[in-house]
Amino acid sequence: MLNQSGAFHIHLVSDSTGETVATVARACLVQFSDVRAIQHLWYLVRTPGQVERVLAGIANDPGLVLFTVVDPEVRRALETGCYGLGVPYVPVLDPVMSGLASLLGRGIAGRPGGQHVLDAAYYRRMDAIEFTISHDDGQMLNDLDAADVVLVGVSRTSKTPTCTYIANRGLKAANVPMVHGIPLPEELDHVTRPVIVGLTREPKSLSEIRLNRLKMMNDSEGSEYAQVEAVTEEVAEARRIFARRGWPVIDVTRRSIEEAAATIIELYRNKFPDCPNAEL
Repeated sequence: MLNQSGAFHIHLVSDSTGETVATVARACLVQFSDVRAIQHLWYLVRTPGQVERVLAGIANDPGLVLFTVVDPEVRRALETGCYGLGVPYVPVLDPVMSGLASLLGRGIAGRPGGQHVLDAAYYRRMDAIEFTISHDDGQMLNDLDAADVVLVGVSRTSKTPTCTYIANRGLKAANVPMVHGIPLPEELDHVTRPVIVGLTREPKSLSEIRLNRLKMMNDSEGSEYAQVEAVTEEVAEARRIFARRGWPVIDVTRRSIEEAAATIIELYRNKFPDCPNAEL
């Protein structure tokens, strides 16, 4: 399946947005870093006619087919076509759905895009995203107690992207920046409900990130903002404040946004074990 350049084609076929099959493929492909995958995403495939278009694309660039298609007729057309082309195919949802069907003693609904219905969880997620956008970078501190999660940290510790990811999981997230030598806003003293988490990063790594940021902004001045000595003191001061206030701390130096967010969501669930807000 590998071509002369060491690459191979992989076709991701979905009857919805393609998010699920793309995530599965990404999680698996990272285990094979020595080869390059040329990905072809086919989404909203819901009729046999649309399957024909997909099969034509697969015929042009043969390769592994991963799919999340639940409609029996559409699925049958895709599987038959792949078999005829001699390409391997994997229905990535089958093991989980079969296990659930066996456990629950029920049939599979076969409803495309069922995870994207406009239900209460969807609207809760939209509310969380709107809240998070309006409470980014220390904005609207007057109703900070309405948040589910509040992240506090010095500049460039991934507060905003982590909040955005958490919001997409249905939790209202706000973040408050720490500026060296300036006290934290008084509003944090009166917060009682949200889980407050301190974010930090290894000083050398943080210094490099800030230096790249300055270069992108065409700022070549030797600002203390990126100097290792100043950054080291800034991080140390932040850690002292976190310890004094008893806030849990997450070092994001070697953590992805997803990993940091998962840890924060777990802290939230530990505090509110019966709250349904955070989605799987």
